[in-house]
Amino acid sequence: MSKVWFITGTSKGFGREWAQAALERGDRVAGTARDLATLDELGKQYPDTFLALHLDVTDRDGDFAAVRRAAEHFGRLDVVVNNAGYGHFGAVEELTEAEVRAQMETNLFGALWVTQAALPILREQNSGHILQVSSIGGVSAFAGIGAYHASKWALEGFSQSLALEVARFGIHVTLIEPGGFSTDWAGPSAMRSAELPAYAELWAADRERRKNLKRGDPSATSTAILKVVDAEEPPLRVFLGRSPLATIEADYASRLATWREWQDVAEAAQGED
Repeated sequence: MSKVWFITGTSKGFGREWAQAALERGDRVAGTARDLATLDELGKQYPDTFLALHLDVTDRDGDFAAVRRAAEHFGRLDVVVNNAGYGHFGAVEELTEAEVRAQMETNLFGALWVTQAALPILREQNSGHILQVSSIGGVSAFAGIGAYHASKWALEGFSQSLALEVARFGIHVTLIEPGGFSTDWAGPSAMRSAELPAYAELWAADRERRKNLKRGDPSATSTAILKVVDAEEPPLRVFLGRSPLATIEADYASRLATWREWQDVAEAAQGED
């Protein structure tokens, strides 16, 4: 059976690739963007199976209205993809309050509101699949993108709880954790804090490192996403790309070693039995 998708951030990047792949195989898609003109091409290609919706995911009422409109238009929802988001570059000391709040409003709260809007519909159907687009930055951390990490780690946390809460309703949750891809995440879509002189060396090294990064092709991810949504028992987490697994294996080995080294302190903190 064909599926009905609701995808935020469909104007470009992963959202656009996955919408195109779903439509090409005969699925129906409600795609959102802040600029509806960016969705015109999909509307012309798939006039009967694509619904373009204007949405800024930071607008909670707008999120609920868009999800409701999609469900009413297509009669159901099967796959909800929280893809809208952006990266913010700034050392923790450089971040302003407005910058951090804006990052959380889009990457965390936008996904939370869309998820809340979709859940009553999916529960009534007793089926559905929520894909939360996280990142390798949702399970590990690097210098210079602390606000981004905060938003994605929070997304990971509530989504793991969500998966435990909604399994009884036949609803699956999957965290998509891409590595580096040739999207404009670090380009036009990114935001940057004003740099402090104290961090000049950090940013110089970061710019040099990015020159040599090998990034994946976003269009190649579509096959993987279709396999995930078609799986009878989809995973809670799945990486996209070759590099994330090695990064996480090293990160988690380091964490476990530190925890074990300090286990006597941890046990002493419990007090006497």
